[in-house]
Amino acid sequence: MIDNQLIDRINELARKQKSVGLTEEEKHEQARLRQIYLKAIRGQVKQQLSRIRFVDPS
Repeated sequence: MIDNQLIDRINELARKQKSVGLTEEEKHEQARLRQIYLKAIRGQVKQQLSRIRFVDPS
């Protein structure tokens, strides 16, 4: 599930990566958090697509 803490931490690590760089531990954390975020986004998209119903106009 995506919450503000997850997004804040991802953004914090991205800013740090651009300014001073990340330690190996932080790189692993960043990759793990991004995977959690992407999995949640994919789940939301799949859920929305599963609700779509096609109507035959004829």
